[in-house]
Amino acid sequence: MRCCVPFAVLASLLVSGCVFSDNPPALRSLDSFKGGAACYDRETEPYTAVVDTHLHYRPFDGRAIPFNEVNDYLSQTSVRFANVYGIGQMLPANSRCSNYLKCPGTPVAPTVRNDFVNAANMLEYKPDDLHLTLSMTFTDLSDPEPTVELMKLYEKEYPGLFHWMGEVNLVKQAQFNNRHKAASPKDITKWAGFMAELKARNYPITIHSDLGNDQSPTLYLPLMEQALALYPDNKIVWAHMGLSYEQKSLPAAEHIAILSRLLDQYPNLLIDISWRILEDAYFSQWGNRPLYVDFMNHYAERILPGSDFVAFRGNNFNVYQQELDVTSRILKYLDDNAFRHIALGENYFKLLNLDYQAPMVCEAS
Repeated sequence: MRCCVPFAVLASLLVSGCVFSDNPPALRSLDSFKGGAACYDRETEPYTAVVDTHLHYRPFDGRAIPFNEVNDYLSQTSVRFANVYGIGQMLPANSRCSNYLKCPGTPVAPTVRNDFVNAANMLEYKPDDLHLTLSMTFTDLSDPEPTVELMKLYEKEYPGLFHWMGEVNLVKQAQFNNRHKAASPKDITKWAGFMAELKARNYPITIHSDLGNDQSPTLYLPLMEQALALYPDNKIVWAHMGLSYEQKSLPAAEHIAILSRLLDQYPNLLIDISWRILEDAYFSQWGNRPLYVDFMNHYAERILPGSDFVAFRGNNFNVYQQELDVTSRILKYLDDNAFRHIALGENYFKLLNLDYQAPMVCEAS
């Protein structure tokens, strides 16, 4: 472990980096990632990621934390780069429900509403000290035919503003009681139009696709395999390593074997390690952490970090700080190469061809 205080102390504090009795080093600025910055000292600087590739600025019911306030949250932590996700599947505008899990039968349907609010906020409140990448989250993967025309609408209304697609749902079991249905194999063949458009624009797409559940661990794996086989030239990011609350008991070795096989087979596939379910149910379980650390060290250039924080008005900075800390906890165990590529953002910069670079990690003293 490469941290400056004992783990027992860290576990008792909700902080985004190492704790000091005197003055901690200043958090790095956005400009410091332009190149030529001092090496990153893992013994004194935070282990939390500098990029949050999976951050929902908008919630399911539209009652969001103000855009500027979410940006303030990032500025108070190590994060300097973030994907601005909406949530493409929203509750009805006239619904009193705020948590779809507590409202079975209430539809959670794809819509452009959140994306357009995010775009308007970006134009009005674009921060100087953060680099934000706006993402299209409206796509219904089980009804993909309108997607290309809607992408054209986005480009007409907000030219040059969107550079990502997702998080979009291939299969999300948590929403089955809210009229969501998994995309079928036939549906996936109909993605060709918008996947070609994404490829032409060089936009990544983040796909939520549950691997399976505790009763049938790989039930939905064939859907993701088909998407990868049909669109191998697209930059596809598999959200949450394919895991979910419906699947908490998949043996780590089996999970890693599936991911390794697909990463080896499809060079444009990446995975994100967002959502605290990974730390709570997998990484922190007895004997699992070394397996996942070895996996991430091996595939250091294929992994993206993220909090999966949802800016619902009932949340606050302390919630964001905790989610960032929990989802970054695995990072402090990585070797220096993996830490630089994942935590310090090198994978993200290369994926989007950004004019930024991760600092080198200081040699251990």
